[in-house]
Amino acid sequence: MKKILSIDGGGIKGVFPASFLAAIDDVTDGSVADYFDLIVGTSTGGIIAIGLGLGLSANEILRFYEVRGPEVFAGNRLWRGLRRLGYPKYDRAPLENALQEVFGDRRLGESSKRLVIPSLNLETGEVHVYKTAHHERFVMDYKLPAVQVALATAAAPTYFPTYRSAVGLPLVDGGMWANNPVGPAVVEAIGVLGWGDEELRVLSLGCTNEPLRAKPNHRRFLGLNYWLLKLVSVFMAGQSSASLGTAQLLAGHENVVRISPLLPARRFRLDSVADIEALRGLGAAEARKAAPGLIERFFKDRAEGFVPCYHLSAPQRPK
Repeated sequence: MKKILSIDGGGIKGVFPASFLAAIDDVTDGSVADYFDLIVGTSTGGIIAIGLGLGLSANEILRFYEVRGPEVFAGNRLWRGLRRLGYPKYDRAPLENALQEVFGDRRLGESSKRLVIPSLNLETGEVHVYKTAHHERFVMDYKLPAVQVALATAAAPTYFPTYRSAVGLPLVDGGMWANNPVGPAVVEAIGVLGWGDEELRVLSLGCTNEPLRAKPNHRRFLGLNYWLLKLVSVFMAGQSSASLGTAQLLAGHENVVRISPLLPARRFRLDSVADIEALRGLGAAEARKAAPGLIERFFKDRAEGFVPCYHLSAPQRPK
């Protein structure tokens, strides 16, 4: 059996999956990461995925959000709203400093788990996916600093500046095409790693959902004034549904577990640090309900050890 953990993007709402995993961590033997063969995460989910791969416990990651989240999303609300009209809402420095503190100089190739971390190349419009050296074709990404990978996947337009990589690539949040990355995760497992669909078990964690605010029965006023504030939520909902459908079609509906509670509209925002405690409580509550079924399906047997194709100490070239 091969098990996959997929974690959505969602800014500070990443407290929800972090809290969920921390609660599961408390009732399993060892770290939750020990039980998965592949971990895929976008944006805030990418930060969690990298943290798990580098050996942080889910509780340590949750603590990171609780302590550093208010620093990353700091400032006067009115001023930030006005700033957003012409500039990114937040500076990148607090996020970069926070990531540097927790990841240090460690590189993607130091992950003990196969990782897939989506981003987007703003120069060409092509997807840019960071991957550990879990296939002989992946000869570069494993050498990159984990902080750089995390900044690239989390560079959400309007919230943070575009991230320029060390070689000059303009990269933005992987949520632009894979905010829910469970579809690409299963494609990676089957198409790249060659795992059979019958042996897959997939746990997909969202950062909460909310009903669409679009009104399909409207016959008037459906121009820019109507859609301007609704396009993002409609796009995100469509992408998530398509991604989940792809995973279910390839791996089998019964082999994909999706956890992302539906809440009232605007209950949580991507940068509302005042909601950290509520998100933590929600994650723990959802874990309490799901744990009995998940332990049997995902947390009974640990995953096999990951042996990368290339190592930082003695890199090899593909044949």
